[in-house]
Amino acid sequence: MDHDQESGLSRRDLLKSAALGGVGLALASGDARAAATAQADGSSATVRGIVFEDTGSTGIRQADSRGVAGVLVSNGREVVKTDADGGYTLPLRDETIIFVIKPAGFTTPVEADTMLHRFYRINQPSGSPAALNLTFEGIEPTAPLPASLDFPLTRQDEPAQFEVVLFTDPQPQTPAEVDFIREDVVNALNGTPAKFGMTLGDMMFDDLSLYGRYNGIIATLGLPWYNIGGNHDLNFEAPNRHYSRETFKRTFGPPYYAFAYADAVFIMLDNVDYLGTDPKRPGGAGKYEGRIDAAQMDFVRNLLAEVPTDKLLVVTLHIPLRTYIDPEDPAQNLTNRAEFLKLFEGRPHNVSFSGHTHTTEHHYLDAADGWTGPQPHHHHVLTAVSGSWWSGPYDHRGVAVADSRDGTPNGFHILSIDGTSYTTRYVPLKEPNGRQIRLSVLSHLHSEMRRDYRPGALIEPPIALAAVPSTTLVANVFDGGPKTTVTMRIGTAEPKSMVRKAIPDPFVEDVFARNESVKKAWVKAEVSSHMWTVRLPPTLGPGVHPVRVAATDQYGRVQHATLALEIAT
Repeated sequence: MDHDQESGLSRRDLLKSAALGGVGLALASGDARAAATAQADGSSATVRGIVFEDTGSTGIRQADSRGVAGVLVSNGREVVKTDADGGYTLPLRDETIIFVIKPAGFTTPVEADTMLHRFYRINQPSGSPAALNLTFEGIEPTAPLPASLDFPLTRQDEPAQFEVVLFTDPQPQTPAEVDFIREDVVNALNGTPAKFGMTLGDMMFDDLSLYGRYNGIIATLGLPWYNIGGNHDLNFEAPNRHYSRETFKRTFGPPYYAFAYADAVFIMLDNVDYLGTDPKRPGGAGKYEGRIDAAQMDFVRNLLAEVPTDKLLVVTLHIPLRTYIDPEDPAQNLTNRAEFLKLFEGRPHNVSFSGHTHTTEHHYLDAADGWTGPQPHHHHVLTAVSGSWWSGPYDHRGVAVADSRDGTPNGFHILSIDGTSYTTRYVPLKEPNGRQIRLSVLSHLHSEMRRDYRPGALIEPPIALAAVPSTTLVANVFDGGPKTTVTMRIGTAEPKSMVRKAIPDPFVEDVFARNESVKKAWVKAEVSSHMWTVRLPPTLGPGVHPVRVAATDQYGRVQHATLALEIAT
């Protein structure tokens, strides 16, 4: 059955439009200038429709379909609420995406073969400009919108306690690295009780033709999946931000959007501000900075005007609000962080997540960052699925070991939500028994003599008795941060506090130094934000000493690591 002027989209049209970017349309994450022009041009064009309860799961509004009141719908800038009959009206620009903001207790249509939500309709009558000569397929010219652009919702149970899988930077550069995702990640999640998952950018490493295979692999988890784009998910031929997400839009839909689940509202943003091709960079890649553009600022502001303050806000971005790697680099940090954070004034329940740096970091932002809440804002930079961009030696499966440059094993996080409270936990993909701490012993000879010793010999026992006074125990608490406390106990002695210290992980220094042939050229050990150290007691005698390290995280959970510390005579 084809749609008519009143009934909206048929199931066949839903699937057809999904192939072109879904049942919705994303504001082509345009630059601020283009968006401002569209808003100020005095156009009276509007789009209107009905958000309805799809009791028959047909995707088509029937004569007896009931409208759903109080649902938010957006054109990427304005946000309106449906009336008592489920009706909405929004300004319509030549290039935009109209999308419904999934309310709690409902779901939008999910494609079985991709597990992607189709909650939008792309309106781009001219399609992606042919003059751009895009390497990867963009948007075909879209058909005129129906007189009533309707969105189906289906009821679902949403418990206050639920879990979400958080990925960032899977970033396969080759088909073989897509294999790594299948073998390393998907198999680790089979049977997960999580309600849905999300990837916070860099699904690809520039080759956007791999999206289809990647989505099919992730879909085998059986979880609905949400995505935002990273700096490697761009159409590099675009001169600026405006047309830099054409392939992303075709595949995933709006570059930024929001949805609710139980008592949480997820705000999915695109803060990669593309500045155009840089001839000095390989592969036609361009420069970019971390920035929330004017259209998204308006979207968030208008969204929050409709969201009660007793909801948990979960904000996701690709580029961090701030990173330890280089806090001044505009390509690594959100350049308009203070302006952005002001949008959340008076919101007591909040957390934000990002990726991009292939490090694991916890930040607690305060007034110096533009945050005005009574408690610091927790920003969590997540572990990269690809770790060191799939660098390193291969394990017995032929999968790259991929330890990250800050010493964190590649992996992902699980976000656990209970009402307006949350916790996260880190899942390493190759550590035995899900180990959360790695211990090394480091003498002053470490860096000078690495070449003369077998792998690991300078960061593992045994150590010479004469070297004890100059030897330091190093603990990499993989998901540790400023609120983590760490102690060390040797035998039955009193525990000693370990000190957080910004140093590279000696284990990863060793791994990278000895595996140059299977390491990406730019990968090197970086200063890590989650290292703790303590000097060994100089009176420690020969023999084997049991060492136990305990790390308490911000949620009060305790992780342990043990080491048989052997001291030679």
